[in-house]
This record gives sequence, C-alpha cells and structure tokens, in this order.
Amino acid sequence: MRILLFSGKGGVGKTSLAAATGLQLARRGCRTLVMSVDPAHSLADSFDLDTSLFQDKTGDPYPINEHLSIHEVNIQKEIKRHWREISAYVISVLRTTGISDVEAEELAILPGMEELSAMMWVNQFRREQRYDVIVLDCAPTAESMRFVSMPTTLDWYMKHIFPFQRTVLKAVRPLANRVSPVELPADSYFANIQDLFGKLDGIDELLEDPRTTSVRLVTNPEKMVLRETQRAFVYFSLHGLTVDAIIVNRVLPEKVKDSFFVEWRESQNRILDEIEAYFAPVPVKRVPLFTHEVLGAERLNELATSLYSEQEDPAAVSRTEAPYTFAKRNEHYEVRLLLPFAVKGEVGLFKKGDELVVQIGTLRRHVGLPTTMAALSPARARLENKILTVEMRES
Repeated sequence: MRILLFSGKGGVGKTSLAAATGLQLARRGCRTLVMSVDPAHSLADSFDLDTSLFQDKTGDPYPINEHLSIHEVNIQKEIKRHWREISAYVISVLRTTGISDVEAEELAILPGMEELSAMMWVNQFRREQRYDVIVLDCAPTAESMRFVSMPTTLDWYMKHIFPFQRTVLKAVRPLANRVSPVELPADSYFANIQDLFGKLDGIDELLEDPRTTSVRLVTNPEKMVLRETQRAFVYFSLHGLTVDAIIVNRVLPEKVKDSFFVEWRESQNRILDEIEAYFAPVPVKRVPLFTHEVLGAERLNELATSLYSEQEDPAAVSRTEAPYTFAKRNEHYEVRLLLPFAVKGEVGLFKKGDELVVQIGTLRRHVGLPTTMAALSPARARLENKILTVEMRES
C-alpha cells in the first residue's frame, strides 16, 4: 500500500490536488481512497457533492466510482467508536465547572483526536489491504506537523508514563475520590487509552518508510506561502518523512499577456527560480491558474491532466532518501547531506539567516534549519562516503 500525504499552507489548493490525484490513480485501476484529515473538511465540496450524503453514513468511505472512494473523518462518530470512555470522563469533569452539557460535549473534543482517528483508519485499511493507495488531504502545515509527530509522542507516553500513572491512580483512587472535588478517572479510562494505542500500532513505521509514504508539499508562487513551505520541508525531514515532490499551484499561464499581470508575472518568476534552487534535487511540478474554479469531477480530471502526464503513475516511488537529516552528537548538532557528485575542495559553506547554504561549484543547496539550530553557525565539515557532515556550534 502507498500513502501520499498532501500538505501546505491553508488555501493553496491542496484539497483539489489531492482529489485530482485520486482520480488519476483510479483511472489507472488503483483501489484509491482520498481521506480528509483537515477538521475544516472541503473534500466533498471539491467533488461538488451534497455534504448530507456523509451525515447518514456509519463513517465508512463514500464511493465516487468503481476504484475511488473519499472519506471525511467525522469526529462525533469517531468519539462513539474509539473515544467513549475518555470523552465521558472529560465531559464529567467539565460539568463540575458549571458549564452546560452541550458546551461540555463540544469542549471534550481534545486537540489531536481527529488526527489520531484518521491514523486509526489508515492502520485499519492497511491491515485489511482494502486500498492500493491512500491520499491524505492534510490540515494546514502546523496541524500536519502534529499529525506526523503524534505516533512518536504517544509511543513515549505509553512506555514511560502510562504504566506508572495507571498503577498509582489505581492505588490512590478510593481515598482520593473521597476528598477530591473531581473523581479520578476509572480504570476503564486507561483501558480505552491502551486500546487506542493498539489500533495505532505500527503507524509510525508506516509513515517513516519512504517506500510506503511520500509527502507532496503544495505551494503557490508567492513569497509568504513559500516561507511556510520551506519550514514544512524542514520539519517533515526532521520527523523522518520523505518529501518527493513540490507542487506549485496557480502559476500564471504564458498566454496571459495582459498588462495588469506584468508585476504578478515578474514576482512569480522570481519565486519560481527560488523554489527550484531551494528544493533541488526534489522535483518541482507547476500547475497553471485556471480560468474557472476547480469544482466537480470533470474539472478535477482537467486538473489531473495538467498535473500528470498520460502514462505517469502518481503513486510511483521516486525518492527514498531524505535530502538532508539532523542529529545531535555530544555537545554539537550535525547536518548531513547526501552529495554523490561532490569532491573535497569544491564544497563551500556559509550561513544565510536561518539557512545553511552549501555551494558546489556553481550549484547551491539551501538547508532550512530547525529552531534549535537556527542561531548556530557551521564550525567544521567533512565529506565521507558521499555524505557531507556539517557540525553546527555557537559562534
């Protein structure tokens, strides 16, 4: 099974591109699911479907055609399926503060519930081998980072905190409930957490396997959007996910010659050059700005045609190696880059803002640095076995 994760700043068009990719895959005969992980769902709208179609269903994916289904995670249904004990306890605590039942039920939808519910669906479909490809239409960048980091965080909690917490509360619960204004969670609460963890087992390895999961970053040729795309690229790399394509959406077509768009075209050309330089060697795809809103299957098919060639397989594995990785060794941080064609003596390094710039002859590679490393400077570097390792220290 393949997982294609579409992420980017809100409003760049990632839902339409994810839906178009799903249609292209279905045309090729792949059993495909496009799943919305964004709490502000717009996937059904993208297909121009009546959203009431999703309200009466049990939560299963909705079929578009023989090979394609779509799925919008409904958090209320997911709470009944997976979070019953946890939600009941949170609601009971909130009620003690004096707020109404309706408010308590709304506030009991905790951050991360929707993302974890989506992961449980993905894991279930993997175990059932129901689909060949799952296309994830993710929330804007910050929420996408939470989505990919949750398995690691939950794994750490289950191994280091959960057993101790459950044991201690089991021992003190009878006494504490006599004096505490709020009852401590029952053991069924912890059983619910353990059950959820079991349903997520293996999802972290699935996301970090480049032969299974690939990230497609969607951007627009605008400076403000590009900056967020660069940050997303850094943090996906930091979490061990492989970005195998950058999709630049809404590029002005060459046939647009109106003087009104002269400055727009010049600005877009500058940003496009910057995108090509920054993300190399990750391929960059360009999608033109259409003369109409991309809505409904017919226009999504038109978008797919502009995004993929007739013979192109959107699910093909094109990259299995991250362009760079970060690590901490003793008292310093390291940035490691794969440079198969570099030769000692040809490599130059310098810092530009929060980027490390690597120059090989006339070619430059820009490496965005995570927050913990942004204030550091390159101290020394070594090139061994086609890997350039740069030590970052305080200047």
